[in-house]
Amino acid sequence: MIPFEHYEQSAAYLREQIGDFQPEILMILGSGLGQFGELVDCPIYVPYSEIPHFRHSTAPGHRGRFVFGTIAGKRVAVMQGRVHLYEGYTPEEAVYGVRVMKLLGVKTMIVTNAGGAVNLAYKPGQIMLISDHILLFPMTPLTGCNDEQFGVRFPDMSTAYTPALRELARQAAEEVGVHLNEGVYMYFPGPQYETPAEIRAARTLGADAVGMSTVPEVIAARHCGMEILGFSLASNMAAGILDQPLTEEEVLETGAASEESFGKLMHRILETM
Repeated sequence: MIPFEHYEQSAAYLREQIGDFQPEILMILGSGLGQFGELVDCPIYVPYSEIPHFRHSTAPGHRGRFVFGTIAGKRVAVMQGRVHLYEGYTPEEAVYGVRVMKLLGVKTMIVTNAGGAVNLAYKPGQIMLISDHILLFPMTPLTGCNDEQFGVRFPDMSTAYTPALRELARQAAEEVGVHLNEGVYMYFPGPQYETPAEIRAARTLGADAVGMSTVPEVIAARHCGMEILGFSLASNMAAGILDQPLTEEEVLETGAASEESFGKLMHRILETM
């Protein structure tokens, strides 16, 4: 278990870097979506490698730094990149940044990822609003002793993705003309892509998209009492749907091609929050 003092020391270092700035919204940007962090006004950059006890991001397309500043008048802490379990981190280490942001006073989290489309009606490049998730693997950041300074032993997950924020996202998408799917995201730890059989099982269980992140962070944020909004960019059709292999390059290319629509939607959401 990570000592609470480590979180406090990380938060104290960040306070020294950002001064009186008080972030209100945490944004975690997934593969190929990190460019949105460049839209921050009056940015303060803090690499993860400089923060005491902070874990480093090694995944391709992840810059591995915080960007503090404002977007659409909202005070944001943008994580350009995250850490994953497949990088060798524990679930608790993977959500370290979420808990540090809680200590800085953040109350809302917007989390994004690049995922594989399981729903046959989806197309690469479309954005899915996450309504719920499926976690079948025994990998949760809440395993072990509970730290009451973050939350209760048994947090409720029935509305992990805040209904009011999801409605706001639907309205924002309509206003800016961005097609928005809505569905269930299923977590697979990776780093190998899912097999066609696993994708068929995921579809049977009710998943619309799959990916290797987000769910641990959502669990930790919910445990901390944050409001949560989640999105999954369909970077590709999941395994077995098309007669072609899945590649990391396709994920990054789709993310880059979707920057405009993704940015337009996120900006409008922040304006109306």
